[in-house]
Amino acid sequence: MRSYTAVVERCADTGLFVGYVPGFPGAHSQGESMDELNRNLQEVIEMLLEDGEPRLDSQFVGTQTVTLS
Repeated sequence: MRSYTAVVERCADTGLFVGYVPGFPGAHSQGESMDELNRNLQEVIEMLLEDGEPRLDSQFVGTQTVTLS
């Protein structure tokens, strides 16, 4: 079993959840709910893996809060 970390945002214009896997070209999708987004990302990643294991351009590390004074 493989897992990938997706970054998820909510589009202000459409209200859709938008997700992508950092460093994995083409691994992005959207959905009306988090569950739908997850299913859509699974489908996209499975299709991309049909061409073989990807060489990831980068690795997700985490998030950071930036505070301005």
